[in-house]
Amino acid sequence: MFKTVVGHSNDLDTEDAIAQVLEQCQSVLAGQTPQAGIVLSAIDFDHAQILQTIQAAFPDLELIGGTTDGEISSVLGFEQDSLTLMLFCSDRITIRAGIGLAVSTDIETAVQMAVSKATDPQSQTVRLCITLPESLTASAVAVLTALKNNLGPQVPIFGGLTADQWRFKQTYQFHGTDVYSDAIPILTFAGPVVFGHGVASGWQPIGKTGVVTKVEANVVYEIDHQPALAFYHHYIGDRAPSSEYPLAVFDGERYYMRAPSGQYDEAVGSVTLFGDVPEGATIQITETTRDDILQASQTSMQQALEHYPDTKEPSAALFFSCASRRQILGRRTSEEYQLTQQCLTAEIPSCGFYTNGEIAPLDPQGTTHFHNETFITLLLGEG
Repeated sequence: MFKTVVGHSNDLDTEDAIAQVLEQCQSVLAGQTPQAGIVLSAIDFDHAQILQTIQAAFPDLELIGGTTDGEISSVLGFEQDSLTLMLFCSDRITIRAGIGLAVSTDIETAVQMAVSKATDPQSQTVRLCITLPESLTASAVAVLTALKNNLGPQVPIFGGLTADQWRFKQTYQFHGTDVYSDAIPILTFAGPVVFGHGVASGWQPIGKTGVVTKVEANVVYEIDHQPALAFYHHYIGDRAPSSEYPLAVFDGERYYMRAPSGQYDEAVGSVTLFGDVPEGATIQITETTRDDILQASQTSMQQALEHYPDTKEPSAALFFSCASRRQILGRRTSEEYQLTQQCLTAEIPSCGFYTNGEIAPLDPQGTTHFHNETFITLLLGEG
């Protein structure tokens, strides 16, 4: 049996918050011992104390986590400055944690370290991976590429980049009782785990498509052999490129989002994005409304339910939504989680956070991509 429990506290005191979270989890566990967990925390808590307290309660727990731009759970819905923990129990599904360090120095070595730790003891085939990497020190696309190469193309990857409440100074990643920066923690799931996921943003392409003809990582210099800034000005006038008008980057008929970071160079006409874009990519500028952004969270849940392969109710839901979405939605942010629940006949134990970038395949059998400004739903259960 696959059982999931969630605790969530908005108490600002670290000791009280983790005590409340563990009390909530233990009351539902009813004596069962969890195998693994994910802890998501606001930036200003004492993270080492949180991890040590969790280990004292569950000494053999395979635990990862990180800091956020806001937290989501089935206990409190959307909160800021809060702490949430999801615990997994199963006697058939094998869940293992790993961590790779110094991703900014050597991405390949860091990812190999994480994958080795999370797969070494397993005799079963890894079915999926959840990761909560660093967001400020290395290319998320490069980290994800290394992770796909080490796990193999058959393993879908889900997750989000850790955040620091829009400060862009330092994020933290967790593994066991240790707090890191510049790291990549992962959880691997092996055995009879079943899952379905959904990906939606709410932004719709407008105007003509273009082709990226000159780019270095996440800095786009030319679109259709013209300055990238001119492409933007054609659609939004003299306004600076902003996250309200991201680019759709096409992969076949589907697309993932790339949002401008706010940095651009008028002299050379370049635009810097919150993620790498390949040369030769077909792109299109997009637009949206707040209602469309909110509707995307419900669409994401509907897709996940449609793709979920079991007739039984899922045991858990994980949500990864973008910090830029939260910035745009403002006081309406709590509606994202509320809209996902309208798709369900009964509440599922849920946990998630607002990220500096989201990770998921576009399609059930597709390649895993790095996303901006997107709402991702992952449903988990036991087959």
